[in-house]
This record gives sequence, C-alpha cells and structure tokens, in this order.
Amino acid sequence: MTGSRLGRFAYLAFCVFVFVFLVMPIIVIVPLSFNAEPYFTFTEGMLRLDPEAWSLRWYREIVENEAWTRSLVNSLVIGVSATVVATVLGTLAALGLASPAMPARRFITGLLISPMVTPVIISAAGMFFFYTNLGLAQTHLGLILAHATLGMPFVVITVVATLSGFDRNLTRAAASLGAGPVHIFRTVQLPLIAPGVLFAFATSFDEVVVVLFMGGLEQRTIPRQMWAGIREQISPAILAVATFLVVFALALLLTVEWLRRRASA
Repeated sequence: MTGSRLGRFAYLAFCVFVFVFLVMPIIVIVPLSFNAEPYFTFTEGMLRLDPEAWSLRWYREIVENEAWTRSLVNSLVIGVSATVVATVLGTLAALGLASPAMPARRFITGLLISPMVTPVIISAAGMFFFYTNLGLAQTHLGLILAHATLGMPFVVITVVATLSGFDRNLTRAAASLGAGPVHIFRTVQLPLIAPGVLFAFATSFDEVVVVLFMGGLEQRTIPRQMWAGIREQISPAILAVATFLVVFALALLLTVEWLRRRASA
C-alpha cells in the first residue's frame, strides 16, 4: 500500500510539474501586463506588492492608440466574415461528403482538410502569388478568403463527424412542428457544429503568417500589430494584448466544452 501511494504521489507530482512547465510561460504574461514601468520584467515594487508598481497603463494605451483599435476592428471584421464563409462552404461540402453516394470521398476530404496539415508558410506563399494575380493582395476580401480557407477544415471535420451520428428524426420532428429549413439549421444543427465554427473564428483571429504575406497597413490585425510592435516599437502594451488573447482562448475553450456537453445532453 505504501509503495502504491508513493507511486501515485510521484505520478501526480510529475503531471503537475509538466502542467506548470507548459502553462507558466503563458501565465507569467498576465501580471507583467500590469507593470507600471515600461519593462518586460518584474520590478522590485511588483515583487513587494507595492500598489504604485501596478497599473492599467498599458491597457489604457491599447484603448487610446488608434493602431491597436484599428487592428482589433480588422481582426473582428476579417474573423467574423471568414467564419461565415468557412461555415457556409464547409457545411455544404460536409453535407455532400456525408452522403454514401459521393464519389472519391476520401480524396475530396483529404483535399479539403489539407490546409490544416500544410505548413502555414507554404499556404501563405501560395495564397500570396495566387491572390496577387487576382488583384486581391493587400485587401480585406483577400484576407477573408484566405482565412476562410484555413478555417474551413475545422468546419468540415466537425460537420462530417456530427452528421455521421446525427439522428435525422430531430430534423423531421422540427419540420413536423412547422419549422422551416433555416430555422431547423439554426436551432438543431448549428449548435452541434458550433465547435467547428468557433475554431474557424479562432484560426482567423490568431493567424499572423498569412497577414504578413498578404496584408497591408490597412489590413493589420491584432497578431500583425503585435509582430510590428515587437520589431518596430517594443512596448509592454503587447503584454496587455497577449493577456486579452489568453482570456479569449480560455473563454473559447470553455464555450466549446459547454457546447459539447449541451449537445451530449
């Protein structure tokens, strides 16, 4: 019994160590974003928990700086638009792939999810040359289409997995109660594929490589602005934005888990 308890304790201690090792570089960003001084390290006042050493200075800079606010608006516009496009195209593709009569299903499925496994730098370079020939480089439309391409695999995989075990009686029951096709999709099917939709949005919102290739000054997103801040003007405001992205990712994961449990229920 004693050896078993020691083994269990050693296993739990190892798991905690690995978890802390992986998460600590992310967690340390949060307190550093409240530094009153323009440093990327903990000051003596912060270590002493001196109230004057802690400040919302860098969060105010994000709100007051036009470059950050414009980047946030671009991220939201491009992210939401790309998610809508990816959801529509991905859902239509998944509906076809879910049919047993679909020819070359495996080949088409592999082709549709290839942006997920292809290195982003290769996809970005290819998109740059392709959209440049179409005159869509350094445009919002070009970035929306490029991000929709990157996000669509998440929608396809989620919808195909949902349809493979989907109970068609749910849609029949909704139709028998007078619901139209749009209402049935919004209230019955969309909650089941919502995780894929959220991941498509997260892919667009956090993406930076494609934006570096295709985006201009007017298409700077939050990740692109952070990259520019690191290279051009180092400011702890980057830590405040990083904290916002950490909170956003945590909220996204909690939402996906809530949707998963709701769908299971």
